[in-house]
Amino acid sequence: MQVKKEFGKWFLVMVLAILITGCSTNQDVNTKESDQDKVTKDGGTLVIVRLSDAENLDHHFMSTINSASITHSKIYEGLVGRDKNADIKPLLAEEWMQLDDTTWEFKLRNDVTFHDGTAFNADAVKATFDRLLDPDVGSPRAVVFKMVKEVKVVDEFTVQFILSEPFSPLLSILASHEGGIISPTAIEKYGKNIIQEPIGTGPFVFDSWTPGQEIVFHKNETYWGAEPKVDKVVFKVVPEETTRISMLETGEAHIAEPLSVTMMDTVEASNNSEVYRSEGFGTEYIGFNVQDPLFEDVRVRKAIAHAVEMDSIIEGVFNNIGKKANSVLGSKVFGYHPDMKAYEYNLNEAKRLLAEAGYPNGFETTLKTMDSKERINLAEVLQSQLKGIGIKVNIQVLEYSTFVEQANRGDSEMFILSWRNATGDADYNQYNLFHTNSQGPSGNTFFYSNEEVDRLIEAARAEKDQDKRIELYAEAQELEMEDAVYIPVRVIENMAAVSKSVKGFSISPSGYLEINDVSIK
Repeated sequence: MQVKKEFGKWFLVMVLAILITGCSTNQDVNTKESDQDKVTKDGGTLVIVRLSDAENLDHHFMSTINSASITHSKIYEGLVGRDKNADIKPLLAEEWMQLDDTTWEFKLRNDVTFHDGTAFNADAVKATFDRLLDPDVGSPRAVVFKMVKEVKVVDEFTVQFILSEPFSPLLSILASHEGGIISPTAIEKYGKNIIQEPIGTGPFVFDSWTPGQEIVFHKNETYWGAEPKVDKVVFKVVPEETTRISMLETGEAHIAEPLSVTMMDTVEASNNSEVYRSEGFGTEYIGFNVQDPLFEDVRVRKAIAHAVEMDSIIEGVFNNIGKKANSVLGSKVFGYHPDMKAYEYNLNEAKRLLAEAGYPNGFETTLKTMDSKERINLAEVLQSQLKGIGIKVNIQVLEYSTFVEQANRGDSEMFILSWRNATGDADYNQYNLFHTNSQGPSGNTFFYSNEEVDRLIEAARAEKDQDKRIELYAEAQELEMEDAVYIPVRVIENMAAVSKSVKGFSISPSGYLEINDVSIK
């Protein structure tokens, strides 16, 4: 077996060498060398090649971490952020206090300006959240701040959040991309429309976006904090993973993400790049649109859950990278329920449930997924496994933004998705994925509604006692599993291929790319 593995690595490296010489980007060698000399001399242009583009660059309209990862903490900053240990830290607010159950007060920095020269102050904070919560704007992210009744300016550098009800995880939401503060000048310019030129207070300034190709930032020379170590950042859209990896080998790129399990050996065998891995807050799952006529019967959903043999998927599809999940919450998330049991593999029970639901001979359905190798491989294994109970699965592979758009509007029967969890608090999963108010672009693409689950989620977000919050989330998760809304697959590992010339890169547990400390040798 060891010989086979070593041969496999050798073969993949040879294939990569062919790709490097045969397909990359049509630039000649002299150009590449002169560009690299320039990078070393002027502080560097960091090139990140990615599977897919951003859906937009407006935090009030983003529905994915994939998009938010480009701008969060780079262009936009929040009142608070997270440190390397994922603990809440001061950012645009120097300090804060909870005055009573529904009033939080923040003291702001007085030395910050937006990229367009507009002053950062309490009025700017109010303008951001007034826009986010304006029903006429129609932000799909307004739901995460629905408890904010008013943002009140106390003085130039003091602002209060007046809530309609107690909300324990407020700081965790403010630290996520939804809490990013936008220039009031940009808000005035774009109004209800999606902001095309993001303007924040962060360490990088927006230059340009060529949809489907690249997004370019440059260093903020007047940044209030520690300046970035690179002069420029280019996010390039390169859908083919072998091309992304070959660009690292030739020096045309420095970071390639995401990295699939199937390409890990290739990167590990390289002299020029290495694998970055870290456990995330999020999970991958197989979801059902519970309002679809095929899947409105819980017995059908349970039957499919019993027909999926997850251990072979974790090993065969993911090569045991990312441990098997028992819920949509990763084990590092506050509110994780370690004792919850997912459905066991049991074909006889699956067949019994299907027959009881009126499908003794199975049926035909469509499973949608994005265009990533692992998701496609997972879909193919599911297709094979569900044949065992008479279900014919047609796989539809879609470009990422198209896939998200269709899932958000309920144009789905079954789908493979992930939820990264931007905050590390169970509320971000539970409210966005399962609360009735979140159906659609806010995250509940199951189109699930359960009054008791809604009640438990609302009680948990209002509860100050953290142990009681954990108990409430455990109850909610048990009900969601009983309703077989989804099938948990695995806890996500954040993975990327990184040039050995790059230092200081990381991916947060939420899935945000962290590049503010990156340097290039």
